[in-house]
Amino acid sequence: MKIELFVNNPFRESTILLYDETGEAAIVDCGCYTLAEEEVLSAFLREQGLTPVVLLNTHLHIDHILGNRFVKERFGLLSRAAKEDEYLLACVPEHAVRFGMKGVSAPPALGSYLKEGDMVAFGHTELRVIATPGHTPGGLCFYHEAEHLLLSGDTLFAGSIGRTDLPGGDTAQLLDSIRAKLFVLDEKTRVIPGHGPTTTIGREKSSNPFVRP
Repeated sequence: MKIELFVNNPFRESTILLYDETGEAAIVDCGCYTLAEEEVLSAFLREQGLTPVVLLNTHLHIDHILGNRFVKERFGLLSRAAKEDEYLLACVPEHAVRFGMKGVSAPPALGSYLKEGDMVAFGHTELRVIATPGHTPGGLCFYHEAEHLLLSGDTLFAGSIGRTDLPGGDTAQLLDSIRAKLFVLDEKTRVIPGHGPTTTIGREKSSNPFVRP
């Protein structure tokens, strides 16, 4: 499996593209906001001969779903995410105005729901869904066990954790999600967060100041 990252929108959100030797790809947290950002992603897909077959969201905050309409219109895909976060879709236009973002309409409805233990497949690759509520009620992570890879969304960052001061956030729940669901993974697991640099489970267990025993 190969990985390509695209940093998008004013929030510097990490849009993640996963693909394998079959040419099938998964787009995770498509944050494309401008036409230029859409074209960068589209150009990479064309150049690599890739076909997106699944769109995933770790959660449904505005910065992680700005590109969902683009993906629907260009590739015919609807997002798969947690039902508990579905209510956030209706908040997108209001949040866009609050952040001074123009031309943002309500995103498409979800195509299907994901929950703890579900498997998501593309090509020869499977990702396991790990439910990690706390940043949002329906926060999810995606885990590829064979390659020790975790897409943590805004649950866990390098040296930090997701904010919990937004509606639906719960600090105790987030910390429990990290300790019970993520810190039990192999310490060499590479973590790709929704913002900022990559890290590892081992590094965060030993040095993350927000998650102490």
